[in-house]
Amino acid sequence: MKNLWNDGDAEKLVADYAMKGVARDLALRVYTTRLLGGEPRLVLHGGGNTSCKTKATDLVGDEWDVLCVKGSGWDMGVIEPQGLPAVKLGALLKARSLKKLSDEDMVALQRVNLIDPSSPNPSVETLLHAFLPHKFVDHTHSTAILAIVDQDDSEALSKKVFGNRMGFVPYIMPGFDLAKAAADVFDADPTVEGLILDKHGIFTFGDDAKQAYDRMIHYVNVAEDFIASHGKPRTEKAALPARLAKPAEIAPMLRGAVAVARGEGRFDRMISDFRTSDAIVDFINSAKIADYAGRGVSTPDLSIRIKTGPMALPAPDADKIGDYKSVIRQHVEEFARDYRAYFETNDALDDAKRTMLDQMPRLTLVPGLGMFGHGRTLKDAKIASDVGEMWIEAVRGAEAVGDFHPLSKADLFPLEYWSLEQAKLASNKPKPLTGQVVLVTGGAGAIGAATAKLFADNGAHAVVVDLDAARAAEAAKKAGNGSIGVGADITDPAQMRAAFDKAVAVYGGLDILVSNAGAAWEGRIGELDDATLRKSFELNFFAHQSAAQNAVRIMLEQGTGGVLLFNTSKQAINPGPKFGAYGMPKAATLFLSRQYAVDYGAHGIRSNAVNADRIRSGLLTDAMIASRSSARGVSEKEYMAGNLLGQEVTAEDVAQAFLHQALAERTTANVTTVDGGNIAAALR
Repeated sequence: MKNLWNDGDAEKLVADYAMKGVARDLALRVYTTRLLGGEPRLVLHGGGNTSCKTKATDLVGDEWDVLCVKGSGWDMGVIEPQGLPAVKLGALLKARSLKKLSDEDMVALQRVNLIDPSSPNPSVETLLHAFLPHKFVDHTHSTAILAIVDQDDSEALSKKVFGNRMGFVPYIMPGFDLAKAAADVFDADPTVEGLILDKHGIFTFGDDAKQAYDRMIHYVNVAEDFIASHGKPRTEKAALPARLAKPAEIAPMLRGAVAVARGEGRFDRMISDFRTSDAIVDFINSAKIADYAGRGVSTPDLSIRIKTGPMALPAPDADKIGDYKSVIRQHVEEFARDYRAYFETNDALDDAKRTMLDQMPRLTLVPGLGMFGHGRTLKDAKIASDVGEMWIEAVRGAEAVGDFHPLSKADLFPLEYWSLEQAKLASNKPKPLTGQVVLVTGGAGAIGAATAKLFADNGAHAVVVDLDAARAAEAAKKAGNGSIGVGADITDPAQMRAAFDKAVAVYGGLDILVSNAGAAWEGRIGELDDATLRKSFELNFFAHQSAAQNAVRIMLEQGTGGVLLFNTSKQAINPGPKFGAYGMPKAATLFLSRQYAVDYGAHGIRSNAVNADRIRSGLLTDAMIASRSSARGVSEKEYMAGNLLGQEVTAEDVAQAFLHQALAERTTANVTTVDGGNIAAALR
């Protein structure tokens, strides 16, 4: 572990913050917190905290001794001073004399003593920071330290590795009791430079920011050096199939298996993030990987990210890929059954009212390939993968110096079902399309871009497909929510397939197709050349069929249904002069949408169409508007508002129709007209 302290960088940050009214102590606290938070082997997604004791002035000018401690929700790697809320230190210190303090009362105590009441909640380990007398205190979940403490004889091993320079604190769940126990250990030997917390992590402290940080890096290096010099030979590798299946082949199967069934064809879907490297594959190819996975998490706070631990699958045989879906589902069912037993057994030990979380794994290990992180959002899925990499490192280290023996699941339960976490989860309301993936063709055009953004605003991750890759990327960026852009000529089956493969590679699968791309060619049908008509059919019909085939292929592998949405245009119902080349393939696409409804309804796949008219877009350009209005003998304004409502219809109106159809769970074979009212285009 490299010590990244740099005097020049530290002083520059102090100077920069001084101009903003931030004192030196707090500026240096921000500096070293970022150094720690930027190293995933120390801190990962909230798994650590820091503090400094200083002075602060409240709104009426009174000065207080305060503890500036990491606030809930802040990433240590990019923390700002406001991410270290100031809490009045006197009240915190007084709490040490209490015999007990509930978690809820502890949070209340900390909040009522904030200098700024709008600050985030201080860390759950605030009292531990307060009870230690040092000016600066650092806490991480170093993977090397976890390798030492995730042992059956962790205290003895810790003493062997660190000698008397570090105190040892037996495992206690974070909160008031741990704070008191840790302070008692320090008081018993005030010469120690830090504390090793069993099954949990490490605290170091000092009189200044550099000393606390230096001690953290030093003792992590002591642990790393011990592991390197005392490591056992690597474990036996499992036998792999002669030919492994590809990640893209199993991703939809796995994604479908971990979706949470809500009954009557409804699912809470997950996003999957595939992660691989030589180090990952080398470890999960161990013959003992299922055993390691079953033992649990390397530090208890990871239960919030990957539940009771990973799920391990057997390696997928490419020659038996047809059987692998049932293998996956069997393992998921076993994981869920074990999780229910874990919950029921531990929940019965007291009278607390708890709601069981879903039983699906959040990290799946696949020998020969890599691992999949699962989450309701891409961010959550990536966090699970990040956690998986650090879990691997911690277990590898633990096995090198002994046997991986993490916290028991009985002791893990109170943390996973901690009342504070339960309250946080209860307040986290998913959006209507959370966990779903939508692919939009013609995604950089007016209707496609508006649809991608609206779906992303409602929780979906969008794959924006367009002939122009740069515009697709721009539309995806505007859509937000981790959406991606893909350049593809959708009249080319290989490029169409590649676009859907990208959805699988990034998100694990697909739930909604908005087959929107199209273009119009003008001319009286009796005088139209075959090449133009065939070109129109390739884009306005066959590309829709190709998109739907690819979508259905993925949806059937997932087994969780799906939605096909087609932009068919009013020309499919109400042909206009010189527009036959556009209207005929659109009419065929309208029938296509209904055929998919008939053929795949039994699989929970719905198919609907939107019949839109006169939308300003790449198809209906200013030149086209001028031409069509002239053909009808009206002004351009009259042409665009030539409907029963007398109002122009926009791309956003069409996007709303697509969203409605995506959310209408009991609607299929539907055609929604979005044209402001045109009786000639109304379906009988």
